[in-house]
Amino acid sequence: MARTVATDALSGYEITEFAHGGTTRTVLRAGSGPAVIVMPEMPGVTPRVADFGRRVSAIGCTAVLPSLFGTPGRRARPGYIMRTLAGGCISREFTAFLRRRTSPVTDWLRALAAFEHGRCGGPGVGAVGMCFTGGFALGMMVDERMLAPVLSQPSLPLPIGARGRQSVGLSNRDLEIVRDRVRGRDSDGVCVLGLRFSEDGMAPAERFARLTEEFGDGFIGVEIDSSPGNPHRISKRAHSVLTDELVDEPGHPTRDALDAVLEHLRRGLLS
Repeated sequence: MARTVATDALSGYEITEFAHGGTTRTVLRAGSGPAVIVMPEMPGVTPRVADFGRRVSAIGCTAVLPSLFGTPGRRARPGYIMRTLAGGCISREFTAFLRRRTSPVTDWLRALAAFEHGRCGGPGVGAVGMCFTGGFALGMMVDERMLAPVLSQPSLPLPIGARGRQSVGLSNRDLEIVRDRVRGRDSDGVCVLGLRFSEDGMAPAERFARLTEEFGDGFIGVEIDSSPGNPHRISKRAHSVLTDELVDEPGHPTRDALDAVLEHLRRGLLS
């Protein structure tokens, strides 16, 4: 259902709603040009997620931020994060513990992407998922309109056991479709970009290895050194590449990762 918003942190965004399949959610939009669906990490569209959306709009795309959980604009505080994680919507829609099933929320996200493509135009749409939503852009690739998917610290399915760490969170059928799209018939394969910190157990190295196994050169994995003693003093507990851990300074690996994401979107949607 639609949620209230904390508008003080959402300057520059148009706030509307989108309904599909009996579910209505708040959607924030900024900019113009081809649509990029920015799926928030827990606990939702925080001010830093909104800042990332503004970066997307600045390159000439429409940043489309669906509110999948939490209150848009609310700052991420420990208690708020824990309450959001404990929400029943996760088990019902995000299938956090299932390993060979595409999360049901991707049906709604595909419908949103189709609507935004019709509204914004361009060759197709892009998508950036983070943390719990990190892998959803893969599921959205079943629709051929998805041309620029980004998986930032993909954390679902939860990395429990060897199979959980290796899982990419798609049904076998959807994985086959996505694999065909990445590999392409000629030179038109869709490239998938992934981001993670090297010591991040929530987005395990085994998952990136599996993505490389499935997609070959069609998967570009950016792994940022967060091991003890790393030259940029990045914490071993670092997780959120594009938001909380971003150091917006030239030459910092998180800034390089942000630049790689924006360039990936440019190539897929603006070239």
